[in-house]
Amino acid sequence: MAQHFLLSSAAKTLTLGQVIRLSDGQVEETFMRLRWADNNGQAYCPTCGSTDCYQSRRRGALRWQCKACHKDFSLTSGTIFASHKMPLRSYLLAVCLFCNEVKGKSMLAMSRELGTSYKASFVLCHKMRESMAAEVAASQIGGAGKKAEIDGAYFGGYIKPANRKEKRVDRRLAANQTGKRKVVVIIRERGSEGRTLPGVFRNEADALNFIRKSVPAETTLYADEASSWNDLHARYELHRINHQEAYSLRDEVQTHTNNAEGFFSRLRRGEIGHHHHVAGPYLVRFAQEAAFREDHKRISNGEQVDKVVRLAMRSPKSPAFCGYWQRHLPLKDAAE
Repeated sequence: MAQHFLLSSAAKTLTLGQVIRLSDGQVEETFMRLRWADNNGQAYCPTCGSTDCYQSRRRGALRWQCKACHKDFSLTSGTIFASHKMPLRSYLLAVCLFCNEVKGKSMLAMSRELGTSYKASFVLCHKMRESMAAEVAASQIGGAGKKAEIDGAYFGGYIKPANRKEKRVDRRLAANQTGKRKVVVIIRERGSEGRTLPGVFRNEADALNFIRKSVPAETTLYADEASSWNDLHARYELHRINHQEAYSLRDEVQTHTNNAEGFFSRLRRGEIGHHHHVAGPYLVRFAQEAAFREDHKRISNGEQVDKVVRLAMRSPKSPAFCGYWQRHLPLKDAAE
């Protein structure tokens, strides 16, 4: 039996010890290399794009000033890590800790390992999820000759049943639900290069327009027996499998939704084992994180760290989590 990729040496190319032993200059060079990869790691102004900048230090922090527009900027200016309070090494450690977890990283555990408050860890992890979402949202799904699977699963909003049988209610009725429980609909393209695109809706039927906009009509789709997908027959070649009869069929078109089910399995394990509460406006963040992990599960942790840092350095200031704990933004904005 072949060795699982996560057990191989190819999956482990970066350790926490290596990050800790980096000098301050090497940490700065790492961020410069990833932020300005399109300029061989040399800084340029985030405002006007000029490469004519001179370097200085202010209270030990590396900074630049643009000679064209005279703007002053740092390694994280204009990025999702802008106005950071922790040392750059802590941010690199945070990304490494985040990527080393296969099914998600507990924000409470992150706060203990970095020696920060839970609030700081909460915002930092959600900022990393937001940067991951930038790549996930841009994923191209399907096309001529491509195959993709669609499925939905409900997360969050658990209501504990009453102790006595006569006091229990039917929790399937809308009147007996909290409204927090929502369905994550996943579009998972088959193949080693296939991408994963999630969406969060009140029910599966609400996801039909999302699927039509995201998947070209030439794509062959696979789904289960849920009646919500019936309208997709008019646009796509759609193969269905009845899970009451079989999980997969070894027919000529390989009818199954195992790849989509695998995504839900990992997302569910993250909910149960790490996060416990993923309902409300944060569910889409956790779904996008799981999609990113699904798409990059066959690359080493060092490459994953580089990808997340690069995405964070290219993402603008967070519209949802800058000033989040100071209530500068309403809670609902965190979902957008």
